Amino acid sequence: MRIVFRCDPALAEILPRPVAARGILPDWLRAMPAKAHSEIHGRAIRTVKQCPPFVDAMSYGFMILLPCDVTVHNGGFSWHWDTPEPSTKGHPRSPLSFHVAEQLAGAPQFNGLAAIKFNSFWTIELEDGWSLFATHPVNRDDLPFRLVTGIVDADRFQDAGINFPAIWSDRDFSGVLPKGTPVAQCFAVPRAASELVFESFDPAREAAYSKTVADVLAAPGVYRKQFRVKRPR
Repeated sequence: MRIVFRCDPALAEILPRPVAARGILPDWLRAMPAKAHSEIHGRAIRTVKQCPPFVDAMSYGFMILLPCDVTVHNGGFSWHWDTPEPSTKGHPRSPLSFHVAEQLAGAPQFNGLAAIKFNSFWTIELEDGWSLFATHPVNRDDLPFRLVTGIVDADRFQDAGINFPAIWSDRDFSGVLPKGTPVAQCFAVPRAASELVFESFDPAREAAYSKTVADVLAAPGVYRKQFRVKRPR
């Protein structure tokens, strides 16, 4: 999949570029112990740091990054971002904009709140037949906001930036959201509809099921060693 990012030429040397998600894993994941003692098991057991599906989901796709420091205090947002005048008409100048609460009325996750909107300064072009899936950075409940998930047909909508709305979930947060914070995790998805097929196990599938379950229960790391596909770096 070839993904093309473009920006206003006046900002090309200033903007943080989108990065592969695998290159921006959080410090807390790196610092996690590989094993922790379980009172229930009476021994040390593996943590999610050793769970490939958990880590692979966090490593998938690419991240859109906050372009500058944003200060949050008493529910207000401020920033000082000394950027040159964009050469493109209608181009945003601020890292954030907003959706008023009335635009979100009836959606239970908003609960009467307004939404912030992370402005994107990059356009994104995908190959024909593919759409952009944008969601909250996976397993990143440490972030003080919660991105709203959406899909954009970025094989066609590729000449303007995609903005990313979010709810500010940590009402007690006071401080700085630093430049480079991942605000959206994105990946390309095919637009073709899936065909859902339902079958009962035949004898071969029954035997394979029983063997796989027995192998998984007998020793750690079976999925990682036998089934997981090594990710490119």
